Amino acid sequence: MTQPSRTGGQILVDALKIHGVDTAFGVPGESYLDVLDALHDSDIRFIINRQEGGAAFMADAYGKMTGKPGICFVTRGPGATNASIGVHTAFQDSTPMILFIGQVGSDFIDREAFQEIDYRRMYGQMAKWVTQIDRADRMPEYIARAFQIATSGRPGPVVLALPEDMLTTKAVVADTRSYQAVQASPSAAQIDTVRSMLASARKPLVLLGGGGWNEQACADVQRFAEANQLPVSCAFRFQDLLDNEHPNYIGDVGIGINPKLAARVREADVILAIGPRLGEMTTSGYSLLASPVPAQRLIHVHADAEELGSVYQAELMINSGMPQVAAMLAAMAPVDASAWAGSVAEARADYAAWKQQPAIFKDGKAPLDLWQVVQQIDKIAPHDTIITNGAGNYATWAHRFHSYGGMRTQLAPTSGAMGYSVPAGVAAKIIDPARTVITFAGDGEYMMNGQELATAVQYQAGVVIIVFNNAMFGTIRMHQEREYPGRVSGTTLHNPDFAALSVAYGGSGEVVVKTEEFAPALERALAYTREKNLPALIELRYDGNLITPGATLETIRKNAEAAKAGS
Repeated sequence: MTQPSRTGGQILVDALKIHGVDTAFGVPGESYLDVLDALHDSDIRFIINRQEGGAAFMADAYGKMTGKPGICFVTRGPGATNASIGVHTAFQDSTPMILFIGQVGSDFIDREAFQEIDYRRMYGQMAKWVTQIDRADRMPEYIARAFQIATSGRPGPVVLALPEDMLTTKAVVADTRSYQAVQASPSAAQIDTVRSMLASARKPLVLLGGGGWNEQACADVQRFAEANQLPVSCAFRFQDLLDNEHPNYIGDVGIGINPKLAARVREADVILAIGPRLGEMTTSGYSLLASPVPAQRLIHVHADAEELGSVYQAELMINSGMPQVAAMLAAMAPVDASAWAGSVAEARADYAAWKQQPAIFKDGKAPLDLWQVVQQIDKIAPHDTIITNGAGNYATWAHRFHSYGGMRTQLAPTSGAMGYSVPAGVAAKIIDPARTVITFAGDGEYMMNGQELATAVQYQAGVVIIVFNNAMFGTIRMHQEREYPGRVSGTTLHNPDFAALSVAYGGSGEVVVKTEEFAPALERALAYTREKNLPALIELRYDGNLITPGATLETIRKNAEAAKAGS
């Protein structure tokens, strides 16, 4: 139906409503004032962020939690460059997202005008599609295509530039229908081949990962694993695709993998990889599976046909969305699992042993036991608590020892982006205020987007933030001691009082330095967030020597020195 004359900005906002958008994140800019004006009269909630990187990370978190594209608005030039970290994360994490960038007016294009950038070139390899909308009357077409691309096949980010004069131009144009995400499905013959390969296996292994999952797909894969008594692992930072308390869950295949699980991956005769790209982190630097032809019989299922065969030539490659393949696997007649029936319990026991208290804390000399911190979180917080984190060694304490409660309980960047933890936690609490949200943040990582604590206060998002303060960029320091022992350079940090900073923002803050102080502090923080709908921060101050569950900086340094002396 033809609409009355509308500005480009109004057509854009009307299109967002048609495609089901309820929330957008961003930092305002004069380059898209007409959009802001159109949002004023809409029922779309516009979350004002304090930096574009935080806004883009929040949009990514929205995409992960809902399966719908996270919407982000930023201004030209500096706004777009700040937001690029979120676009890169959404691409590597296969998260649906649409970034709208205000652009210079069309009469200034290609003159290197104030803050002008050619976004097609800037975002070329960072997004599924990058374009500029030059005509207001084509706005519905471009917006529909953006949603279609962001959600179909392998989900990912789309970037649309909006020239300022186009947004104020009026046009008479009809709206489109709402988008319909398109996914491929396996053929019946392919499912028969999967069944045949599993039936001939002696040491099968399922590996879950990637984007495009929903609760039904996770439930279907769980039924499939149960019916066939299959051990299930999850790829790096996709640990919430199966409840970690489920007896078929045997651990995560990522950084710091359990050596016994790594051995199972290498020794498996059939690996059914559903969803993961099988990238560097999941394959331990492409060592768990040889490239291009793995020793294991590999069944690789992925939503993007171009991903299949790009690194690994699987014996069976299936182009499919996750809900589609999961439903067909759940309906598949079970195979005789007697050949590996005992392996699931054995692998589960290995996983349980891997989660026990690490040796570095068993002597009781460390005032603050980080393993106990995670145990108390699992004991006190609900099982469906959403845990968010960014990049850094501190995240290991969650990844290895926390028990994720199933779909949408983990928000973490596979891209290794620092600064993700706080925006993701705030976004999660805004999106689903009834859920408990706990953010793990490193001291260096927190400072990259900690300003979004102001966003949490403004929108009454009661997230609990736990800052791991060891006064260093810990991951880099660990590698530094391994490669250049004793030569500390560029990794020492002088930090603020994080607890006091949280109070200054309008939340609560506590400092914990002893193990026995943590549980009461967590109880108070959770009660505060429930009663006040405001963020609560707990700062953990601990010895930076305790760098990982498996080694101290001192041990790493001594081993490196001995190796150099021996060579």
